[in-house]
Amino acid sequence: QVQLVESGGGLVQAGGSLRLSCAASGRAFSSLVMGWFRQTPGKERDFVAAISRSGSTTYYSNSVKGRFTISRDNAKNTVYLQMNSLKPEDTAVYYCAADSQSVTVLQYAYWGQGTQVTVSS
Repeated sequence: QVQLVESGGGLVQAGGSLRLSCAASGRAFSSLVMGWFRQTPGKERDFVAAISRSGSTTYYSNSVKGRFTISRDNAKNTVYLQMNSLKPEDTAVYYCAADSQSVTVLQYAYWGQGTQVTVSS
């Protein structure tokens, strides 16, 4: 089992930045491919970004590429999502996910509870 706890969400103006964190426990963090997803009411959960076990490989959705950066600190069992140049359409609940086969495989075994990000225009 893997437990995931997200933090760092909040309200920000368009053009601003936020950094989300996700702390993992329960399994060796360095063995886990990690990802971020987001969901708005009435819509499916969408992929945002993923990072390989070592952190050497990342993968982004086209909608956030160039604005968001995923990173990880295996010593702290934490994955981050740095979000810059935020847009109102980035407003969503952001979920951390753990344990996929690779960064391009979007099926994950474990999910966090989500953190709300709201971008005002």
